[in-house]
Amino acid sequence: MDLPESPGPSSIRELSHCYRALLGGICPKLSGGEVARLLFSGVCGQVPERDTQEGAETAWELIAFSLTLLRKICCGLSAQSLDGAVRGPWRDILSLLFDPMDLMSQLVLHFQSEDQVISHLAAKSASVCVLYLISTSGAVNPVWQKQCVQAFSSSPPGPELDACLWSLTEVVKKLLKQSHQVLLAEVVASFDCSLTALCSKLLPEERTEVDFSSSWRTTFCLLLDLLEVLTASGFICGAGLNLRSQRIPAVQSAALLMTVSCCSDYFVKKRILLLLKRVLLQKLGEDWSLEGVALYVREHKDLRADRCVLAQCVLQAVAADWLQSLQVERAVFFGGREKEGLKPDGSMLRAVSLVLLKSVELHLQTAAAAGVDRTSEADSYLQSLWSWLRRLDVSQTEVSHSCSWISLLFGEQDDDLMEAASASLPIFLSYRRCSGWDGYSVLEAACASGCNPHCHFVLLLQSLSFDHSILLDFLISSETCFLEYFVRYLKYLREDWQGFAAACSHRNVKRLADAHGSEPGGSVPPLEGSSSGIGLRLVEYDSSDESNEETSDGHKQSQTTAALMTDRSSKLKTKPCSSVIQNEKVCPTAAAVLEEETLNVLDRAVFCLSELRQVVTRLQTKQLFPYNPSSLLKLLAQVENCYQRSPLS
Repeated sequence: MDLPESPGPSSIRELSHCYRALLGGICPKLSGGEVARLLFSGVCGQVPERDTQEGAETAWELIAFSLTLLRKICCGLSAQSLDGAVRGPWRDILSLLFDPMDLMSQLVLHFQSEDQVISHLAAKSASVCVLYLISTSGAVNPVWQKQCVQAFSSSPPGPELDACLWSLTEVVKKLLKQSHQVLLAEVVASFDCSLTALCSKLLPEERTEVDFSSSWRTTFCLLLDLLEVLTASGFICGAGLNLRSQRIPAVQSAALLMTVSCCSDYFVKKRILLLLKRVLLQKLGEDWSLEGVALYVREHKDLRADRCVLAQCVLQAVAADWLQSLQVERAVFFGGREKEGLKPDGSMLRAVSLVLLKSVELHLQTAAAAGVDRTSEADSYLQSLWSWLRRLDVSQTEVSHSCSWISLLFGEQDDDLMEAASASLPIFLSYRRCSGWDGYSVLEAACASGCNPHCHFVLLLQSLSFDHSILLDFLISSETCFLEYFVRYLKYLREDWQGFAAACSHRNVKRLADAHGSEPGGSVPPLEGSSSGIGLRLVEYDSSDESNEETSDGHKQSQTTAALMTDRSSKLKTKPCSSVIQNEKVCPTAAAVLEEETLNVLDRAVFCLSELRQVVTRLQTKQLFPYNPSSLLKLLAQVENCYQRSPLS
């Protein structure tokens, strides 16, 4: 017995048959002209008695279904998922819809719909249709382009402007992924003037209390999304284009920072700071699977200048007490509500801190290129940041050693942690180059400023429990800038072994003091628990057949280092701590931790690096390492040589 047809007008039933045919990869039973007419009338919502409640519901269902089918057809043809013999009839249907029927005019009319579902479905369908037409004709649909330009130039915040912003963002995003440089340049250029006018309208020119309604909030956040892809397009398009709309985060940076300080909507504040962070770190599109797309192209001088302008604007705002106007909400627990006693929002704190750290780095690099010393200014900016964090009671304990802030803030975010460490290293190197002080004085001043690279590296190793396998994961992963940071730091480490030993000694004394119940001082826990990293390993390398793969010179050096470590560690065991371990009231886990504390931090750090060198060497020998690590291995070997030549601490 046959099942009855589902209720509804015949047009929906016929379109359903077309939808099933498309999913099955076959041609529709109806002719191309009939399918085109059905789709056109469906997008228009042409049903009898549309003014009645039942008719309106039927029209809504027909419009939504037709928009979905239209999008599926365009996506199937663009992705070439249909066989050659089937593609022709479906392609002919689209040709009829866009040429004689002018379907795009009907699509953009739905941008104005007060029904958010219909408005968004129309924007999604229009976007894939525009991309399909670009791929077939090489030109941007003029109806869609005109509608968006008019909305950007004159429409107030609302459904129409939101749909245009979302649609353009989607089109630019797809062109970015496909690296269509010429088409991308044409699309962005066609909207340059209207987008510049829109930003001038939405961003405040002077300090006023901005109270975002729900419509303004949605529109503004969609604009931020568009600004991110437009800025990323500046990398792909190259220096020849240099449109103002691609440079808005820099050109309008003062207005964006003003919005952060005077806007009443916390979500908007956070979105702006995350955008500025991505621009400064050149991590545009990380939420849209655009990672690295723009970064494949070398940053040209105009983009570099824009980042410097943004950095300068950030520092000017900080000098004018911009940080004091920033309020950070408490973190939320599962369920979305705030809870007393929770720490401040970590992602907001990391965004602000990275924006400032990267701005200081760029400021010092610009000053160095001009032969100017700006290190005293840099120190004042860093002190402002640490003071702001203390005011927010981020650590919930006193932080006496400012270098601990990096580990404290970024311990839960590996990528941000590496970016912060990577920014702090050139800040310190610039400070050392300009100060003219001796090594000890420079390191002491660097600790006061919170940018001693030795402290940052030792704290990183401690947060990883000196586990070299996690460092190996960092080296292999492309999700952080660890390799770049690690190589730069090791180059400095081999020049300043005594500074590294001093940092290790400080941490060793502090940990021993903590083991005996002293005040924690600068030894602070991560912001939201222990550092990530311990756990899943990307590479398993502990199989027994690898032990004989190492070169004889490397093996001899490892034996020498291990023997020296064993000798030093045996001399550094402390009786007071041993007596605590022998106490029956101490649990075995705590006893093991206390025993571990008695080991010299310098020995453990070098042993970790030595193990890392050995495993990288074995992987290289088996041709399992993803790139040539020769330079890295040479640096690690030089660090071991420094250790072997150094006197007993």
